[in-house]
Amino acid sequence: MCSYPNFKKGEKRNTMNKKSLLFVLSLLVVGAMLASCGPAAAPAPTQPPAPTTAPATQAPAATAAMPAATTAPATQPFTFEGTVYNGTVVPSVPADLVAACQKEGMLTIIATPANWANYGEIFADFQATVGTGVKLNSLNPNAGSGDELAAIEANKANSGPQAPDIVDVGYAFGDQGVKAGDYQPYKGTYWSKLPATTLGIPTYDPNGMWVIGYYGIMVIETNTAVVQNPPKNWSDLLKPDYKGQVALSGPPTTSNQAIMSIFAASLANGGSLDNAQPGLDFFKKLNAAGNFVPVVAKVGTLAQGATPIELAWNYNALGDQQSLAGNPAIEIDYPSPSIGGAYVQAISAYAPHLNCAKVWMEVIQSDQGQLAWIKGGASVVHEADMIARGAVPADVLKTLPDPKILAAAVAPTVDQLTKAKALITGGWMTTVGVSVPTPAP
Repeated sequence: MCSYPNFKKGEKRNTMNKKSLLFVLSLLVVGAMLASCGPAAAPAPTQPPAPTTAPATQAPAATAAMPAATTAPATQPFTFEGTVYNGTVVPSVPADLVAACQKEGMLTIIATPANWANYGEIFADFQATVGTGVKLNSLNPNAGSGDELAAIEANKANSGPQAPDIVDVGYAFGDQGVKAGDYQPYKGTYWSKLPATTLGIPTYDPNGMWVIGYYGIMVIETNTAVVQNPPKNWSDLLKPDYKGQVALSGPPTTSNQAIMSIFAASLANGGSLDNAQPGLDFFKKLNAAGNFVPVVAKVGTLAQGATPIELAWNYNALGDQQSLAGNPAIEIDYPSPSIGGAYVQAISAYAPHLNCAKVWMEVIQSDQGQLAWIKGGASVVHEADMIARGAVPADVLKTLPDPKILAAAVAPTVDQLTKAKALITGGWMTTVGVSVPTPAP
């Protein structure tokens, strides 16, 4: 999750032909309308706006949506931090939302690296949909879920570029944000298509405060140029062969991915979904053995050998493996038992760019947004429906883990996650006793 070179995951597709004439004319008309809208100046900070308490905002009627494409839409390149991604206009986004977003002129996201589950392609889809007049403002890509909620709280009275419009947080932080009043409701055009459960847990907040976008399982990724005999399971990590080599992907006090790594370790060491303490005890042993490295692992530290063994979500491990392209080679192993974890997306209760936030929610829940995540190795909420409709190419499906492995992973409930998170974040220093600082962006 850093600025180490990423690979281009979108592929340019030639779609111009005679049958697409009507679609092209439609896009020209929409383009002329969008070009006439310039971004409005951001209002000066005043007193904090009150969080929304009204029923969830409903998306505009389907008749307000962009014209549906009859052929695959043409791709548009978008450069983010030196890497080019190819995006397409998302035709399901209501046109009046797009126009309102263009007037706002900005979307502020946080803790969303381009190489996390192929978010870079989603950036490109968003930009292609709203046009280049809307700035995609990315805050602290290395932040954890706890940091995202803290940013909302710290910027209640700030309508400037430091105030996040959207958050992408671990499942337990969804409930935490609702209780803190950090989110506002939105039920988009996709709402009726959402499955009731994902990984056996609720897919969405019933009031529209948050919704799962994607999920994965915990794996061990290893730089085989440094470690010739990669660990296959949790117990292997304690072997003296791995001294000074095992790292977490974030601070265990704020990073959902790191917290879930510890929770997963508890399952293999006498714990359960109701008892995460053995996970902390395992990392105490790992640290005492000298195997644990108190450095936040990123693709750069993985490649350099500073953190050659990393615990991460399978889609992030895949992203590292593909971006490094064999230099060095990365092995991904699925320890048993393992834990499944979902990430939810929500709109800040104080979002300065509310309409752009709604467009973002529409994009990530669209076929294009879901497919971008699948390309990045993540499983998604609309996956079964998309596969049934033939909307996922066979070669893209190969990026996902074996369904048997995914089915074997256990997924904690909100209550279990909340208790485990409190135990792990509160007990890390007293049990393990080593600080893992957040790296600079």
